Amino acid sequence: MLYHDFGQTGFKTSAIGLGTWNIGNQWGPIEEDQAIATVRRAIDEGINLLDTAESYGIPAGLSEERLGKALVGIRDKVLVTTKIGRWGRRTGQMVPMTTTDMVRLCVHASLYRLKTGYVDIMLCHEGKLDDPQMADTYLDGFDLLQQQGLIRTYGISTDRLAVLKLFNSRGTCRVVETDYSLLNRSADKAFLPYCQEHGIAVLARGPLHKGLLSGKYSAQTVFTDTVRSEWYKNEKSKAKLARKLEKVEKLKTAVSPGADMVKAALRFVISHPIAPVAIAGAKSPEQVVINADAGAQLLSADERGHLIQFTKLKDPALAIT
Repeated sequence: MLYHDFGQTGFKTSAIGLGTWNIGNQWGPIEEDQAIATVRRAIDEGINLLDTAESYGIPAGLSEERLGKALVGIRDKVLVTTKIGRWGRRTGQMVPMTTTDMVRLCVHASLYRLKTGYVDIMLCHEGKLDDPQMADTYLDGFDLLQQQGLIRTYGISTDRLAVLKLFNSRGTCRVVETDYSLLNRSADKAFLPYCQEHGIAVLARGPLHKGLLSGKYSAQTVFTDTVRSEWYKNEKSKAKLARKLEKVEKLKTAVSPGADMVKAALRFVISHPIAPVAIAGAKSPEQVVINADAGAQLLSADERGHLIQFTKLKDPALAIT
């Protein structure tokens, strides 16, 4: 596993992280023993950054709870990232984040579920945040909690540059989590350059694009889990999914589906010059091993370019060797 300095946080992180959204039943049911074994195997494989959120799981908070159980006795070996700001979103009863006390309440609740006295990276989970006053509420709360030693550093999870700039208005946003993969490179245009300019460390979520970049799925696949079933909510969403699957089919002409494609997709992400940590989800120890193996080496700029050519829905000029 490769390790590198993580922006201005002072942390040294593994190139591959573990996303624990998957262990909370939203991606299909998973037994607690298997969830805990998955987390433990990730750590054994050298992964030292684990990502979760208060809202992950059915019921909400289950991913944090299971992660907390898995880390009993080994909490000091890892960096834990969690997020607040979307509690109750699925049930229509969002916790109103209108005061620093509400921010404190949610952070304390996360610490309780995680069975820890501190979190290494705390993120605002409101990716469409556009109210300066609400941003200040989060920042005030996070600053206070940082002073108290309950969070070590903080940032935001968003795909919008304007939101990131708003949350970095004080120059204190140290980490951003954003969607980035072979199938979604929009962050390359302005988002990642801004992060590089301001020394903001990047967590890349969705590096396998919710499993599509494993190459295991086709146009005949029907996703029934609560996350990916949203791809069928309307004709526009269905057309978007079809286009992505077409790109993956192109990629299969160069990279074998399964472990090889997973590793290629993850290495594409971690080889970006800004050195993002690829937050890859897993539901089994076996999946974790494949993800972790991807963190053993980087791609060259030419190799990254070849992969991009195979996702442009046209015959690539060069083959991947």
